[in-house]
Amino acid sequence: MKFNLTAQDPHSKARAGELITDHGTIQTPIFMPVGTAGTVKAVHQRELRDDIKAQIILGNTYHLYLRPGLDTIEKAGGLHKFNGWEKPILTDSGGYQVYSLTDVRKIKEEGVTFRSHIDGSKHLFTPENVMDIQRIIGADIIMAFDECTPYPCDYNYAKRSIEMTHRWLKRCCDRFDSTEPKYGYSQTLFPIVQGSVYKDLRIRSAEFIASMDREGNAIGGLSVGEPAEEMYAMTEIVCNILPEQKPRYLMGVGTPVNILENIALGIDMFDCVMPTRNARNGMLFTKNGIINIKNEKWKNDFSAIEEDSDLFSDTAYSKSYLRHLIHSGEMLGAQIATLHNLHFYLWLVTEARNKIIAGEFYNWKNIMVNRLGQRL
Repeated sequence: MKFNLTAQDPHSKARAGELITDHGTIQTPIFMPVGTAGTVKAVHQRELRDDIKAQIILGNTYHLYLRPGLDTIEKAGGLHKFNGWEKPILTDSGGYQVYSLTDVRKIKEEGVTFRSHIDGSKHLFTPENVMDIQRIIGADIIMAFDECTPYPCDYNYAKRSIEMTHRWLKRCCDRFDSTEPKYGYSQTLFPIVQGSVYKDLRIRSAEFIASMDREGNAIGGLSVGEPAEEMYAMTEIVCNILPEQKPRYLMGVGTPVNILENIALGIDMFDCVMPTRNARNGMLFTKNGIINIKNEKWKNDFSAIEEDSDLFSDTAYSKSYLRHLIHSGEMLGAQIATLHNLHFYLWLVTEARNKIIAGEFYNWKNIMVNRLGQRL
């Protein structure tokens, strides 16, 4: 993997770059649609590629390990072959899912034992076998196995947690470096900065992660319920430490406003289930603000979902029709809303990139932040 910085905004830390993988080049800043179980819900791969213009998608180690299972994925020739997506894929390590399974998991130095949410069967994730699992899944970018601390989080717990995450990272790197990719293309490992909302812990973790000298770095444990101001403060601290010449990935973030503010702090890569999950519940992110399409005010609004859009479904269907579909529980409603939100997110990061290259990002960002957060 290679990363080239191509432009820097003169009034912020925002930057534009290119991330080169064996499955294609990614223009940054980038948003990565989440395909938890090998699919971005309600969207064909062709639509992801041609309509949404996604450049990279996510898979989830925990979910893919449980279903369809490693045997099936390996026999298919890896996740790219299994799901028909020819561009880059990133897999998260399952650390976040394990964190969310508080009632059915135990964290020890060896790793994490947990029970499947599907059938209750017992499993063990260790730094070593999570590297092996992600090798088999075949992602271009794989994530280190870490502990994602909750919010709020006791300082001493957060301190013990980052220390274990750092020990686990050494084991991840040793295993990754002693094994080979399975399918004839290269893979790269990103470590993850943790430390909750404690400045000294974030600094300590960022310095350790930077010292590991991997090809890219991630920031985890944010967007877990803390105020946005805390997220931005932690991101700024960490971005000041992580090396400029490597991509920075802020995990699980976020709203359109969150994305723009974090681009301004120096983040290159984002993912979040928000555009897809909220779409299925009738929330649309638009260039003028947020629409709850379930509201009565849209019942007889026959204007296009988004007038100024090159997405077919944005101009082919009205707000009134989409409201009817969502209210009726029709699958097409979830599909249209999902296409719209993902298309909007990819438009937003592409527009941000264009503004960075033109040297106009900072003022544009401030205007857009005021606009995108309002409820219509």
